[in-house]
Amino acid sequence: MPSEISLSESFGATASLESFDGTAISYRQLGSGPPVVMVHGSGGGLHSWQPVAEHLADQFELWIPARRGYAPSGPGRSPKRFADEVGDLEALIAKIGSPVHLVGMSYGASVALHATAAGLPVRSLVLWEPPLYAAGEKLAPVLSEFSALTASGDRRQADRLLAEKVARVPAALLDLMNAAEPADSEPDDAPGWRRDLESMAADSVDVERWSTVSVPTLLMRGADTWQPMPATLDRLATALPHVTCTAFPGQMHFAPSVVPEAVAAEIARFLPRS
Repeated sequence: MPSEISLSESFGATASLESFDGTAISYRQLGSGPPVVMVHGSGGGLHSWQPVAEHLADQFELWIPARRGYAPSGPGRSPKRFADEVGDLEALIAKIGSPVHLVGMSYGASVALHATAAGLPVRSLVLWEPPLYAAGEKLAPVLSEFSALTASGDRRQADRLLAEKVARVPAALLDLMNAAEPADSEPDDAPGWRRDLESMAADSVDVERWSTVSVPTLLMRGADTWQPMPATLDRLATALPHVTCTAFPGQMHFAPSVVPEAVAAEIARFLPRS
């Protein structure tokens, strides 16, 4: 198996393709084996899956795109819809040239569900805590307030707004987050977040629609993730016809970054090698 150092170095190579509407979608590709597409969540990017990918590249060919709205991919049109990101994945899978295993993290897991339900050539599905409860017209004022806060440069309040109104982070954790120093060195993900909020505000909280997703599905969660995520995932597990569920003890929503080796091992156990 290649060392983590060499994998991190190879992870830096970035390519780009043109999606259905001309939007440039950047991606990274590494490893060898059955093709796996890994879709990042809100506030993420090309780096989001790297800690997990480094433990999978000896077994799978990994394709890791930056979703539209997140640099170095193009912004895409506004308002964005989930169908736009389905189109982006369709273009990437066409480039790969064969059906893929699709892995999604958080909002990226919602994208993966939409793509599979739309009939893209997906062999299996791995989902990390899709926030399916965060949808509908109730998010429209959140989008407006987030846009105003980021336009005025108040990113601390904008982040708290997202944590409280979208992620539904408990009050005690919100206070801890508010006390932390802002990470000024982090890339500006506000444009991507705005696009994601547009998609979520136009979507539905209906979980039963995912009963049409017939491919084998691994549904992963942190055992300590706060409500309403657990209740939402329970409903999703009931709706999906071919689902395997697993929980990571002592972990919350951020387990792919906190315990990436354990998350990678679970994905590797689930995905076929041929």
